[in-house]
Amino acid sequence: MYVCSCFGITEQQVREHADKGACTPRQIASVSKAGTDCGSCVRRIQSLLGRGACPRRELADQGERDVLGTEVPRMAQVLPRVTAEVRAA
Repeated sequence: MYVCSCFGITEQQVREHADKGACTPRQIASVSKAGTDCGSCVRRIQSLLGRGACPRRELADQGERDVLGTEVPRMAQVLPRVTAEVRAA
């Protein structure tokens, strides 16, 4: 099933990118362009990542640090900013 019809990105592709470490809508956008045109798929991407597509999701939900030591903010803090950036792009 397509997640991003603007760039033809499927749920499976989002899961594959998440398995490789893209655990936020912004990271998915940077590797696939999904969410960078009309932005209507950002919530669907967030939903997929929140349902276990991303092995690092638990850390992002808790606001912990990722494997590189970078703070991973809570999704509720990030999504409004990412959505605004995607729409501005």
